[in-house]
Amino acid sequence: MPQLYSSKLKMNLELRAGITTAIRHYFTQKNYLEVETPNRIPAPAPEANIEAEPSGPWFLQTSPELCMKRLLAAGFERIFQICKCYRKGERGRLHLPEMTMLEWYTAGHDYLDMMRQCEDLITTVAQSIDHGKGIQYQGRWIDFTKPWDRMTVDQAFETFAAESLDTAVLNGHFDEIIGCDIAPNLGYVKPVFLYDYPAELGSLARLKPGDKSVAERFELYIAGIEICNAFSELTDPDEQRRRFETERRLRRASGKTPYPLAEPFLQALGDMPDSAGNALGIDRLAMLFADTAEIDAVVAFIPEGC
Repeated sequence: MPQLYSSKLKMNLELRAGITTAIRHYFTQKNYLEVETPNRIPAPAPEANIEAEPSGPWFLQTSPELCMKRLLAAGFERIFQICKCYRKGERGRLHLPEMTMLEWYTAGHDYLDMMRQCEDLITTVAQSIDHGKGIQYQGRWIDFTKPWDRMTVDQAFETFAAESLDTAVLNGHFDEIIGCDIAPNLGYVKPVFLYDYPAELGSLARLKPGDKSVAERFELYIAGIEICNAFSELTDPDEQRRRFETERRLRRASGKTPYPLAEPFLQALGDMPDSAGNALGIDRLAMLFADTAEIDAVVAFIPEGC
């Protein structure tokens, strides 16, 4: 039972509780409605590289995204949720198969608005838990003074990768290069928004007006760690169906389960307003504030100890 009785763990869990309280306060002060959606669903988003955990004939959610967007379509314009999400086979220094996610959506906003909101949320949380204008993480000071840095995915490939962006996408090396060559260089002076992803890699994101080669998607990196994934939402049900079918074909071709289509979500999508959404990993955010390199240090139970 050493995981439960470590004094350092107790400090980290108290810090984590303060972070969660500050997040809730931030959103309620801005008139967001806290919602709850089902953990067990009939059809997750069919993403080629994310595996859902089966639960009988259904699945444990990999994200509350589809259900929350149905709430947007029903007229709930500012919503947030802190919930458990499940991803089969994800385990490592930065990964848990059962993670805690903050997800929020704002009608009438796009991904650029969401970048500013993300800055505001994290700096507000930092101040509320007495971290002032930044954090000391693994021996380096990271400045949270706004505005934070921004870099397009194309610029990141030109700066850090040995392979061009187009070649990486064509050869299926994109995720590997992001994880091994690009991410370790991001967010050590200030947090960095990596934005404008290739259209092929924004399965639920709106394409950029005037440049359909990129999706209005960003990820936030702090100290080389991906903290969140956000985008301007795609609201075209026909286009979304085509993208889901493409992902299902990719899953089938690689020998993975081709999930059923989420028909209630697709049917509701036409009523969804222009909006932006963000999924932020609370476990990783707690890691940063606790100045620990291991995700195990900020959760009360690790999978191997349950």
